[in-house]
Amino acid sequence: MHAKDLMSDVVPALKTSDTGGQALSWMEIFRISHLPIVNNAEFLGLISDKDIYDLNMSDEAIGNHKLSLTRPYVFQNQHIYEVIELASRLKLSVIPVLDGENNYLGLITLLDLVEHFADLSALRHPGGILVLELNENDYSLTEISQIVEGNDAKILSLYLSSPPDSTRLFITLKINRNDLTSVIRTFERYEYNIVASYLKNDEADKLLQERFNLFMRYLNT
Repeated sequence: MHAKDLMSDVVPALKTSDTGGQALSWMEIFRISHLPIVNNAEFLGLISDKDIYDLNMSDEAIGNHKLSLTRPYVFQNQHIYEVIELASRLKLSVIPVLDGENNYLGLITLLDLVEHFADLSALRHPGGILVLELNENDYSLTEISQIVEGNDAKILSLYLSSPPDSTRLFITLKINRNDLTSVIRTFERYEYNIVASYLKNDEADKLLQERFNLFMRYLNT
């Protein structure tokens, strides 16, 4: 999934002739805190609601002020993971998208990003969840896949996490079956430590919703 597939078709870009008040109004309507300023197809940079308040420019055209604009952007063919990385690192509510000639194409909102990430991560697909704990040196995606597929199941998504300053890995598997009894037994036979299992739809949905909420809070931090 690429940046060009994630763009919003409703959030407008600002022109230098637009006022700070117009910008704040659009930010409130679309529940965002940044908007791009574009001159024809040239991306000039992002302005935030804080910029407008700090400069006390609500009644004046944006172009009347000398602005130190940040210019974060992604190219249209960059992967969704790169978009997420930029949004989280710079705490952005929108991410501008440019073509190969550096022309502005549109933007991706944080809400669009989260919704598409939910599709990419199989959050809406039925199935069970397993959480494994192991040493990072013992991690083998090939072996984990073989264990799951050897029980006539498929991995729909996989997440890796590790506590700070630790060599332990926690692997969350979303599997396309609600009854994971045989999968669990095989992992145990291979001496995997199963931290948790969620076999019922309501339990799986609850865990995924928690992960989804954590992801949104992470991006909004």
